[in-house]
Amino acid sequence: MSASLTVTAADKAGRYRELLPQLAALIGSDTDAIAVMANVSAALKEAFGWHWVGFYRVEGDTLVLGPFQGPVACTRIPHGRGVCGSAWARNETLVVADVDAFPGHIACSSLSRSEIVVPLTDCAGRVAAVLDIDSVHLADFDDTDRASLEALIPLFAPCLSAQG
Repeated sequence: MSASLTVTAADKAGRYRELLPQLAALIGSDTDAIAVMANVSAALKEAFGWHWVGFYRVEGDTLVLGPFQGPVACTRIPHGRGVCGSAWARNETLVVADVDAFPGHIACSSLSRSEIVVPLTDCAGRVAAVLDIDSVHLADFDDTDRASLEALIPLFAPCLSAQG
């Protein structure tokens, strides 16, 4: 697969339809979670222009900053805290229209206004990481984002399980 991705659709759903198969090909059978996370972060940031796109990896009872695209970020998030820690604790995608209204929100950037966090589970169903995306716009994420980003999860399972 070439090292470049092509996304030309003007609408969000179309961009996902174009991007997801390319991401599947890019990930392929790669078993290095860090490499996969790095490329997925870059691809999503390029395709959608969001403020911050990245991953936090589960290490014990803490989420630890992984590969990302955007400004510097919080390096550690406790289980159950903020949007990321809450998505991890619940093992469910959280879509937050206004981060300032989310109880216990951890403000890594004062520019972030809305957020979506998608847990990534390994082959055993354990949350191994979360995909965190922030936007500078209120209510920037919806069911199209939720469904499309959740469609990435099966692509990650082999590399997350390989990391132990």
